[in-house]
Amino acid sequence: MESRIITPGPYRATKLWNEVTKYFRAGMPLKRHRQNFKTYGNCFAASEAVDWLHHLLRNNSNFGSDVTRQQTIQLLRKFLKNHVIEDLKGRWGSEDLEDNHQLFRFPSTSPVKSIPSRQPLWKRSSLENVFKEKENLFKMPHFSKRSMKRRSAADSRQENEPEEAMDVDKEGEDSGAKDLTKKDVEDIWGNITLIHLQKILALPALDEVLDPAQMNPGHIMYNMTHTSKHGVVFLQDKSDDLPHWVLSAMKCLANWPRNNDLSQPTYPGFERDVFRTVADYFLNLPEPLLTYEYYELFVNILGLLQPHLERVAIDALQLCCLLLPPPNRRKLQLLMRMISRMSQNVDMPRLHDAMGTRSLMIQTFSRCVLCCSEEVDLDELLATRLVSFLMDHHQEILQVPCYLQTAVQDHVQYLQRVHMKDPTPGFYFCKQISAQEFEEQKVVTSQAAIMELLEGIVKDKNLSMKDKKKKLKQFQREYPEIYRSRFPTTESEARLFGDKPTIKQPMLVLRRPKFRNIRY
Repeated sequence: MESRIITPGPYRATKLWNEVTKYFRAGMPLKRHRQNFKTYGNCFAASEAVDWLHHLLRNNSNFGSDVTRQQTIQLLRKFLKNHVIEDLKGRWGSEDLEDNHQLFRFPSTSPVKSIPSRQPLWKRSSLENVFKEKENLFKMPHFSKRSMKRRSAADSRQENEPEEAMDVDKEGEDSGAKDLTKKDVEDIWGNITLIHLQKILALPALDEVLDPAQMNPGHIMYNMTHTSKHGVVFLQDKSDDLPHWVLSAMKCLANWPRNNDLSQPTYPGFERDVFRTVADYFLNLPEPLLTYEYYELFVNILGLLQPHLERVAIDALQLCCLLLPPPNRRKLQLLMRMISRMSQNVDMPRLHDAMGTRSLMIQTFSRCVLCCSEEVDLDELLATRLVSFLMDHHQEILQVPCYLQTAVQDHVQYLQRVHMKDPTPGFYFCKQISAQEFEEQKVVTSQAAIMELLEGIVKDKNLSMKDKKKKLKQFQREYPEIYRSRFPTTESEARLFGDKPTIKQPMLVLRRPKFRNIRY
């Protein structure tokens, strides 16, 4: 049965639950079974349900091939608890289902979880239409005028803070940025990140998946500016870091068997004990690494983990991981590096008798990465899907996005230039123009912004040639006239990509030697 992709949106976990229960009720084969000298019709054995549902989940694009048989049994127990199925005597509400020949049936009505309705938490007026979205994303207009027009006493006190509190010079900004407080710079990081994230997720508003009150722009700024040469966040407060003994154990496993950090000799089963030590630490954390607040956000990104949307999912996860508190991001980075190296290490001894190293890594650490504060029936399956993808793409997902840093720097410089043109505080007056002039200026300004968008794509050195061609084709479909003005001929477009026919060099022609006549 072909699965339907549940796209990002509010309450995606509940929608997935309803989808799985619908497929299970519609597709699970019902047969006649004999038990205790009696024959029962329209029922199924628990082992048959495990086989069928396991196959369904592994082939469902919303869950993936990493779903284990044990996870399938856990889901069937949730079915029994929520009265999706019942035993032959009509009993349900417990989770005592096992992988055996016990018989079950479907009740006459299947309880479908209702999706609560909620009012939007916020609306971004800067993204009212597609053009505004593009303009904010690439041109970054001045959307925060507080630093220019409002000079309160509180702002003045913040401006007198030490330079290290502002941390503007570290961002590469002008040393004369005295009119932007640390709070202003953090707000710029937060606003630009949200604009990019909304564009990537293709949502009309981020209030469907994220409460902005839960977001700390300071975390984004810190995660972008305090990184080692390997891209790992370093913490100024060492009390929030991993304990030294955990770091040593993780280093031992990541570099196995090339390990010189341990003074004590190893013994048979030593690597299992070290792994258990690391696992116990992460499993006993007070909350998952992706935090309870961002559970809905990351569950929605799981909807992008499709073959044709893999690039989009990587870009979205790259931004979302910047929202994490710096200690969480650092722990996530180090954990992903460790389990990725362990799963690819052919010299790593077998750590579990029943499963391989990769499966063990995913099953062990999934719930300490993603989990809901209230029990959700599909938590384990969703976390497994996300951790598997993080393992395969952690280097790209957890690196610092250079385009975001450039956008923030450009916007800060823009604010500084505007303020330096007229530093005198006071009232500003505008000259009234006619409606015709307004319409003409609107068209010219819009076309100039869109042309600037095209030039940004053309000159972006961080884009691969394949991605650049894809974006240009999309731009050509949306704005054919502007694209034609930039590339009037196919030759001008070919010069951009260097699509020139390769002319094979002529083979070296050897002159035939002249032979002297040996006849006399």
